Amino acid sequence: MSESKKIGEIKEEFKAASDIELPSFIERYQKDTRAGVVKILEQAQKKIEKLEEEKQRTEKLKEYEKKYEALGYVCGIDEVGRGPLAGPVVACAVILPKDCQILYINDSKKLSAKKREELYDVIMKEAVAVGIGMVSPQRIDEINILQATYEAMREAIQKLSVKPDILLNDAVTIPDVDIKQVPIIKGDAKSISIGAASIVAKVTRDRLMEEYDAILPEYGFAGNKGYGSAAHIEALKKYGPTPIHRRSFIGNFV
Repeated sequence: MSESKKIGEIKEEFKAASDIELPSFIERYQKDTRAGVVKILEQAQKKIEKLEEEKQRTEKLKEYEKKYEALGYVCGIDEVGRGPLAGPVVACAVILPKDCQILYINDSKKLSAKKREELYDVIMKEAVAVGIGMVSPQRIDEINILQATYEAMREAIQKLSVKPDILLNDAVTIPDVDIKQVPIIKGDAKSISIGAASIVAKVTRDRLMEEYDAILPEYGFAGNKGYGSAAHIEALKKYGPTPIHRRSFIGNFV
């Protein structure tokens, strides 16, 4: 009888249960009428319902992938770091498997840093191919941020281990690419492939800015990631620009 088990033990069992184990967990204790157990089962049921909602949301995110899957490899592309005063612009290209079951992918800005890190590991493990492109601050100054973004995207595509048959891009059409492209406005929230690319690009760039922070601690790069926060601008005025600052972006401050 489940009544012989302490409520605290049942709670720990619930916490340890994987998503797939929740229905059998509820079944095991559904005859236990203790208020504490009833409450735990209600929480388990809510978790199942939320999981079902997430599965449905993820299925909707596959709309473009399903539309073009007959063409072959569908690749999502996104970038991060167009606006900062310092650091590179980073682009990522991701080809997910056709039967991709990864949940919680979204526009990287809508996810917590912890969730992005978790998803980064899952995407890197399960993707058919991932390519990263990176363009330096010096190159950004030389050719402008838009052209640098295109360059990073082309590099990301070239670094894929398999050649995609179609590109799903977040809002842009990339020049000098001989692959069919579909620009999607707010694509990182509408396509699972673009969402995955946005997460990998963001985590890659954030980790890099944290490494720069260890070398150049005055500018707070670990926190601001190179964006123009008040503290960053103050440090820029006080200490001057570093080799990773974009000279074409900081004319108003130094």
